[in-house]
Amino acid sequence: MVTSTHEVSHRIFQEHPEVLTPVFAALGLPPPAKAAIVALTPDATEIRPLERRVDTVLRVDPSDGDGFIIAVEAQTKRSPDKEMNWAYYVAYLYAKFGVPVLLVTVCRSRSTAKWAAGPFECRVGPWSTQVTRPFVLGPDNVPEITDESLVAREPALATVSAIVHSESGKIGAILNTLAHGMRSFDAATAKYWCEFVEVGLEDTPARKTWKGLQKMVGTYFPGRGTLFEETYLEGEARGEAKGVLRVLEVRGVPVSDAARERILGCTDLALVSDWLDRAGTVEHTEDLFTEGPLDNA
Repeated sequence: MVTSTHEVSHRIFQEHPEVLTPVFAALGLPPPAKAAIVALTPDATEIRPLERRVDTVLRVDPSDGDGFIIAVEAQTKRSPDKEMNWAYYVAYLYAKFGVPVLLVTVCRSRSTAKWAAGPFECRVGPWSTQVTRPFVLGPDNVPEITDESLVAREPALATVSAIVHSESGKIGAILNTLAHGMRSFDAATAKYWCEFVEVGLEDTPARKTWKGLQKMVGTYFPGRGTLFEETYLEGEARGEAKGVLRVLEVRGVPVSDAARERILGCTDLALVSDWLDRAGTVEHTEDLFTEGPLDNA
C-alpha cells in the first residue's frame, strides 16, 4: 500500500538526487554534483498481464567512470513479496538499459532496515542462481542532522534524516533543528520543505511535534491534511463566512450575535460553502444550521 512516508521517501530522490550523497560516499563513487543524473520511467511492466513499478529510477553518468542505474524503494515495514519484486527490478532494469543496477531501500525502522539489507537468494539446493543485495539508507547510516547551518545548505538530506529517524528518541531535537534551520529560507522554499517533512512523518507521533513547529502558510501535497493545507482551507472558510453574512445583510435577514459568532468561527470549508448556498433563500439565520436540503416549496 502506498503511504505518505512511502510517497515522500521516493519523490524526494526524483527531485533532489543530491540526497544520495551517503550512498555515493559509501561506494567510493564521485558525489552526485559531478554526475549527470536523469530520472527514468519507473515502469518495469512487461507487455501483460502483471504490472510492476519501481518507486524511483535514476540513471547516473559520472563525469569520469561508467554509468549505472539507481532504483530507489521506500520500505516502512517487512513485506514477504519484496525480495522477489526487487530481484525482478534489478534483472529487468539491467536487461533494459544494459548498465549495472544499484538497488537502494529507504527505511525508518532499524528492524526493517536490517531485513531489507538481505541478501535475498534465488536458490535451488546448494546453488544460488541470483542474489539481491539492496543498499539500505536507514537510522544506522543516515546522519542525525543537528546543525542548523547544514539544514540551510542541504535541506533534502535534512528532510530524509528527519523521516528516517522519525522513530528515534532524538527526533524532537532533530525537528527543532530542522525548523530553526529553515528560517533562512524564503517563504516558498520553507513551505516546500516543511510539507515534505510533514507528509513523510505520516502517522508517527513526530508529525504532531512538527506541526507545532510550522509557522508558514501554503500547500504542496494536496489532500494530505498538512498544517499548511489546513491553514489555507481555514482562510478560505473565513472568506466564505464573510460572504454568508454579506448575503444575509443584503437580503435583510437579521443575524444574532450567537449566529454571527458561529458563522465566523467555523473553519469547515465544505460546511460554510453549504451555508453560503443556503443564505440566498433562508428566511431566518438559524435555518442555515438545519440538516438536509431546504424545503423551497
